[in-house]
Amino acid sequence: MPKEAKFLSGGEWRRSADKFEVKNPYNGEVVALVHRAAEKDAEFALSMAEKAFEETRRLPDYKKYRILSTVAQKITELKEEFVKIIVLEAGKPIRDARVEVDRAITTFTASAEESKRLYGEYIPLEWNEGSERRAGIIRRFPLGIILAITPFNFPLNLVCHKVGPALASGNAIIVRPASQTPSAALLLGKIIDEAGWPKGGISVMPSSTQLAGKILADQRIKKLSFTGSDGVGWALKQKAWDKKVTLELGGNAGVIIHEDADLDYAVQRCVSGGFAYAGQSCISVQRIFVHEKKHDEFAKSFIERVKKLVLGNPMDEKTDIGPMIDLPAAERTEEWIREAVNDGAKILSGGGRTDSILEPTVLTNVKSGMKVCTQEVFAPVVTLTKYTDFDAVLKEINTSRYGLQTGVFTKDIGRIFKAFEELEVGGVIINDVPTWRSDPMPYGGVKNSGMGKEGIRFAIEEMTDMRIMVLNLRNS
Repeated sequence: MPKEAKFLSGGEWRRSADKFEVKNPYNGEVVALVHRAAEKDAEFALSMAEKAFEETRRLPDYKKYRILSTVAQKITELKEEFVKIIVLEAGKPIRDARVEVDRAITTFTASAEESKRLYGEYIPLEWNEGSERRAGIIRRFPLGIILAITPFNFPLNLVCHKVGPALASGNAIIVRPASQTPSAALLLGKIIDEAGWPKGGISVMPSSTQLAGKILADQRIKKLSFTGSDGVGWALKQKAWDKKVTLELGGNAGVIIHEDADLDYAVQRCVSGGFAYAGQSCISVQRIFVHEKKHDEFAKSFIERVKKLVLGNPMDEKTDIGPMIDLPAAERTEEWIREAVNDGAKILSGGGRTDSILEPTVLTNVKSGMKVCTQEVFAPVVTLTKYTDFDAVLKEINTSRYGLQTGVFTKDIGRIFKAFEELEVGGVIINDVPTWRSDPMPYGGVKNSGMGKEGIRFAIEEMTDMRIMVLNLRNS
């Protein structure tokens, strides 16, 4: 029998008549039977969060630090349990799942540290006649209740990236995890609840899309933090017109490999960046541009490495690529590959599919209008294109409607800064792939890739309001 999972609403673990099956993407087995929140549960969560906020916003820094540190320690103790959950529900290869849990520990550890660093500022204001003896003191204050909607692909760490900063800054938070992968978020909620966070200050509630929309529309919600597809994200932003919003959306990340690059290292990193977790990351390598002098050498070495990747059961330590999240996702990608080939693209490697496992696929001779170039593939598919002029390839990268991160392999300092100045993306990663991310760094895109930043300190800024107190000291 699959494990039956209750949800956390306002400090209570609840059941409901609405239950759904969570299935293993690799073999289709039901791994959890999860209760889904109803409207009465949402109302209870909101009312309890409102009460809890009166306590969380006044929590001294040392208490927040202790609670967040306890959470990081408990995740460490339960690492293998989290790993198993991620593998079974997300189909993520076990080695990658361990990396995700390690990153989650870092995210909460950093959140604990940042809870002690909500610094302010003193501003002298004697700039004009009549402003003598005036000065300002700036502080940041928590917003209230945050709604976090999280995706399937990093079911623990991307939840931590919303919950950790929210708690560090004294907010209350309601988490709506992805339906395909809710159990890691539910276990995290249990840990936080038991660590001493004020009751009702965190709820973790799988729900229907309709109920999530109703929660978002409630005036008690002060901020939406959403990670997911650009279509859904921008639609939610329209509904949240009166709230602060952070959107971490899609991408079709590009990589530029110039003629002076360390080719072996670039090949190694592009294989990892393009095919880890079956390419199901918004910063997965999708478009590779190689200088004409190095193109053929790169392509030969790249294909050789790709063909050595091991496909199979994500529980197997040897597996490099497991299943995509579900069969429709694999079938959709297979259709995009077929469309590209029919329009003149050539498959250098892969292209086949067995159930929800798609072979790592490398396409060349692609055209800029193909879906594999213009859309977010979110699958183990990369395109390989030859270029001659560095400035021209920067412009080609910028033709994308997305702008999350770009990787640039070169030793030329002039080209490095040219890329930094010209690329329309949130992050330029020099001598590595765009898939590289350190959890404390500011992370977020431009254009259709979203708005706002994550990364603990930067997320805290998004989850707080700046307030100034102006002092008139003329009679002091």
